[in-house]
Amino acid sequence: MNKKKQSQWKPSCSIETLKARAELYALVREFFAKKNVLEVETPLLMEYGVTDRYMQSMRVDGIFKEKGFLQTSPEYAMKRLLAAGSGSIYQICKAFRLEESGSRHNPEFSMLEWYRVGFNHKDLMDEVYDLLVTILGSRERINFSYQKVFQHYLSIDPLAISVHELKIFAEQKLGELPPDLEFDDYLSLLFEAQIEPYLGKDDSIVFIDDYPASQSALAKLDKDNPQVANRFEVYVEGFELANGFYELQDPQVQLERFNSDNQWRKENNKEIIKIDKCLIQALESGLPDCAGVAVGLDRLLMIQLGLKDIHQVLAFPVK
Repeated sequence: MNKKKQSQWKPSCSIETLKARAELYALVREFFAKKNVLEVETPLLMEYGVTDRYMQSMRVDGIFKEKGFLQTSPEYAMKRLLAAGSGSIYQICKAFRLEESGSRHNPEFSMLEWYRVGFNHKDLMDEVYDLLVTILGSRERINFSYQKVFQHYLSIDPLAISVHELKIFAEQKLGELPPDLEFDDYLSLLFEAQIEPYLGKDDSIVFIDDYPASQSALAKLDKDNPQVANRFEVYVEGFELANGFYELQDPQVQLERFNSDNQWRKENNKEIIKIDKCLIQALESGLPDCAGVAVGLDRLLMIQLGLKDIHQVLAFPVK
């Protein structure tokens, strides 16, 4: 038997990294225990997937009457707990997304998600910063709006540019692109290639908020500017680390957004995803005023240990 085959059973990460992960989780739990935030657990396998047009859930057959899905995040189930009166909650769990493996992506990954009752997204941004400084040490905080970060790095206004102008600009920066891209596709490609790699460098933590409403299906719209939503993301050392919302409470608006996603899916020959009626019922019952955020724990551990490939922090990644 050759040496390569002999070593296939071994974990990708070191035993020291396994211990570092355990220490990270202990630190997270200590952080929330001091704030009296309740740790909860929700199912990984549920009857409903997500309608999000840019996300593909993993299907599991033979459990439910139709089909089941491994969850892309615990969000829907945690919102049902919030509506039932749980108060502020957090969860450390696995999540699953059908996407290619790479240096920053694995189809199965670890997530920290939490919800703070009585917080808006600005309050939660402060708490995210406190947690990251607790884990990573002192770092400068830098704040951009989505509009300002495009103006700063690319000298364009993403809220004012036309789709025709954006297409020309994107192709000048990125080369030839597929012909069927939409407005937000161009923005996402530009952001990923031309902005993200520079965010959070030199011991900083970068917060970006006021994302376009079209990119924020689960967030409230800004009451002073409905063109943007109360959503934020966090970047450290060129890694997207967290995604948070001032959570939408209106069940009818949420249902309309899900239906809009499915209409897009139909028009683009994508699978129609059955809408999670339990989430809608929970919103109808009454979701408390709250903000929520998801943090990628594998990436956080990579940053903490100075590693560049997600395989270095996973025991048995998809290869």
